[in-house]
Amino acid sequence: MAVQRTSFEKLQRDRAKKAKGEAKRARKLAGPDPDAPVDPSEVEALLGSEDKELSAGELLELIEKIHKQFEAEEITFEEFEDRKLDLFARLPLD
Repeated sequence: MAVQRTSFEKLQRDRAKKAKGEAKRARKLAGPDPDAPVDPSEVEALLGSEDKELSAGELLELIEKIHKQFEAEEITFEEFEDRKLDLFARLPLD
């Protein structure tokens, strides 16, 4: 008796599965979407908690979000400068 060959449908499923995995891997490597809108409440919550210790990476991420808000004209230049100076003052100096 001859060995049954793989069906065309199975080959299609395998190809689709492989393509989906490659697309997912590419999304993970690309990181977060740089054009995604910034949630102002997230920035406000982190800015308002001055007693909370934030790492340098988290503070730099907040500075980046504030820059995006300013570029999208969600905040004024004065607000941008105030928030930026506040965040720079909280950077740990070792």
